[in-house]
Amino acid sequence: MDIEERLHSQKVYFCDDEELVQKQVKCLDVLYDFNHTRPTEMDKRREIMTRLFAEVGDDCYIEPPLHANWGIHTHLGKSVYANFNLTLVDDTHIYIGDHVMIGPNVTIATAGHPIEPDLRRKVAQFNIPVTIGNNVWIGANSVILPGVSVGENSVIGAGSVVTKDIPPNVVAVGNPCRVLREINDRDKEYYYKNRKFDE
Repeated sequence: MDIEERLHSQKVYFCDDEELVQKQVKCLDVLYDFNHTRPTEMDKRREIMTRLFAEVGDDCYIEPPLHANWGIHTHLGKSVYANFNLTLVDDTHIYIGDHVMIGPNVTIATAGHPIEPDLRRKVAQFNIPVTIGNNVWIGANSVILPGVSVGENSVIGAGSVVTKDIPPNVVAVGNPCRVLREINDRDKEYYYKNRKFDE
């Protein structure tokens, strides 16, 4: 198994390989170009995103600055919106579905390190994919950890640390993130706390 296969194997490896470092530097160069575009350069941003990511659906928008380890391991569905300071620790694949909204300062991380100190000293790492379903909203300052799946239509409350899978059609919040409730008919009447939609 070569080092790139090892990245996606979910097994522990040592990330001091010079070839890997050089490939990540290429990603950083592309990110630099993206993060230094002007707000009016939407076509240029779109073109850079198609070079950066594995897949980019129609009508995706990411507000700079954007941070990523690889870029090429992230897959965006259509109509994905991400606010400022999205961080993609995409050492293996991140799958983001259609119509996903991501608040500011969100981190989606596929990479982790063993607890054992000697292995960490040797830069040991493992990577487990993350999947975000269609129509998910991830609130500001949330962190999605390796191996997590978030089911379609669910809402992750601001400031959550998502350590386990979240089912579809729920509101989940906290550290660690837990299901608060199912999305229900009341959500068709009230948009925020006790504030009703206009008739």
